[in-house]
Amino acid sequence: MFESFKRVRLLYIVLAVLLLVGLLPLGLAGVLLSRRSAEELRATEGRYQAQLVQDKARQIELYGQRYRDVVSGVARAFEIAGGIRVLSDAGYDVRLQKTLQDDPNLIALAICPIRGEIHRAFQPDLIKREEFDQRVSEVLAHMIGRGVIVGRPQIIRSGQEMGLTIAASVMDGDEIVAAIVAVVSFQEVFKAVQQSSSKSARELLDAGLPVVFVVDQNGKAVAHPDPLVAFSEQPMTDLKVVQDWLETGAQVQSALAPFTLERDGDSRPMLGSYATAELDQNTLLGVIAIQDEAAALVSVRDMRNQMLFISLLAAILALVIGTYFAEKLTRPVRDLAAGARRIAAGDFSQRVRVPGRSELGELGLSFNQMTDQLEENRKRIEAGAGELREKNLALEERRNYIETVLESLSTGVISLDETNRVTTINAAAARMLCVDAAAAAKCQFDNLIAADDEVVLSRLLRRARRTGQTAEQSQLRHGSADKGAIPVALTATA
Repeated sequence: MFESFKRVRLLYIVLAVLLLVGLLPLGLAGVLLSRRSAEELRATEGRYQAQLVQDKARQIELYGQRYRDVVSGVARAFEIAGGIRVLSDAGYDVRLQKTLQDDPNLIALAICPIRGEIHRAFQPDLIKREEFDQRVSEVLAHMIGRGVIVGRPQIIRSGQEMGLTIAASVMDGDEIVAAIVAVVSFQEVFKAVQQSSSKSARELLDAGLPVVFVVDQNGKAVAHPDPLVAFSEQPMTDLKVVQDWLETGAQVQSALAPFTLERDGDSRPMLGSYATAELDQNTLLGVIAIQDEAAALVSVRDMRNQMLFISLLAAILALVIGTYFAEKLTRPVRDLAAGARRIAAGDFSQRVRVPGRSELGELGLSFNQMTDQLEENRKRIEAGAGELREKNLALEERRNYIETVLESLSTGVISLDETNRVTTINAAAARMLCVDAAAAAKCQFDNLIAADDEVVLSRLLRRARRTGQTAEQSQLRHGSADKGAIPVALTATA
């Protein structure tokens, strides 16, 4: 029963090793690869979003600058031509209307002298005269000197289109004599945020694509892939990325701002970024991009699922094949284990039989050869043990003899190791140095001699280690009772 349990356990071990060696690296590589891919894709999407909103912001700025230049150019032309005195020409209304026809983005254009009749031209299907005059009045109320004023984008109620009001003053010296006012269509900005796609914002998010929209300084949408959102001037401040832009304003030109969004009752991680489009110092627009992170990384999720399926299929295949080969492997191993137990018990007479020409067959042959060598070595060890005991006995007798001779010598003998530690000192040397022989053993030689003697003896030891043997006549002071010098003949051998 116990042997059967051990056999099954070894089988399980072999199968576990096969699974670990075969599947663990595959699964681990799949997890690490999918995680790394997700990180790289997330970083790439973030960089793409940041670049996207920056590009859209620059497009809006260039669009606004284009019509700022148009309006300010007309104002400067009046100043060069002599100011409002030339406004008496009755053909101005016709020229203004011709200007609107040449540029479809111009919805309305007016020349407003401080004193005199306003000359205006507008597209009646896009804006009514009353609404245009209201816009002119609003922008003129804020004009206090030379410069260009850009109003926030506002919905044109009569034409259901977003328009941007731009005004420039005409100066006569330091006095404002007239103003040039234009209402510019915001349709180009709508086209920019729609990114050549007819999908709604929800469809873009579900597809993992970025949704780009524009908000004003109040957080209200002024351009959006869903035009109704912009035309209703819907507040977008419920999005954290919009809140972040409102907090930073013009201080940060662009930034990444990941956040979470409640969609269909679930809290989903979102990728967000924003950039600032500056129409003038007082009119800033925020270009916002949001993207559903899970939908954007759906390819990584699919790759992870495929990896799991492949790992599961490989695990089933490994179990089937591994079970067969594990049984073939464990049977010879059991025979070898039984032979090893017999050898451990001291029985060298038995030999194992492992058929085949595989590595296991070679292992069985090697095992039998090892058994033969062990049996022969045991006989040699038993014979050598007797010889070793005799040699140790002779060595012990010789050591005792040498110690007896050293103790009977009147010449002091000291042996040192490579660190100058005393290994042997006889009685004569101990008397000369005035130390106890037992206490001096294993002590540093420097601790047994006086400072004056250390110079002489250290020099002698160095010379002996260099040449092999040396001798000299000297004096030792440490061994004298009255601290006088004792003449000695010193010999050192290395």
